[in-house]
Amino acid sequence: MQEISEIKQILNKYSPQKENIIKAMHDIQNNNEHHYLSEQALDELSKYFKLTKGQIYGIASYYSMISLKPRGKYIVSICKSPVCTSKGGKKLFEYFEKQLNLKPKTTTDDGLISLEAVECLGRCGKCPSILINNQVYTEMNVEKLQQLLKNLK
Repeated sequence: MQEISEIKQILNKYSPQKENIIKAMHDIQNNNEHHYLSEQALDELSKYFKLTKGQIYGIASYYSMISLKPRGKYIVSICKSPVCTSKGGKKLFEYFEKQLNLKPKTTTDDGLISLEAVECLGRCGKCPSILINNQVYTEMNVEKLQQLLKNLK
């Protein structure tokens, strides 16, 4: 579990102005081994930015790249835009469902992989695209996906 002192240390990198909330949330989330904002993180964000916990929760729950529940070591985000879906993205989702019993917003039992569906990764020219943690992979197909996942384990 992420320590309150670690959360405070991250927050101190930012001035307590509202335009820094999302950056601070990402930083706290990225430094949490389970890639999410814990209740303690929400409390500390609320105090630091002088907002209610409900306001902080509202901001965090609005953005799809912020998670309020623990996720796997590797977060696999598959673009679900019409372009990626029509160019093979649907097969990537099917692979996860059939081979790993994963649907979007779920995590493998061993906590290794979480699957997410995202709107667009901005790589339409080389689709379908996926994101694993902060690394983008383009022109994906099931064979490339299998190799990537094999390398993660």
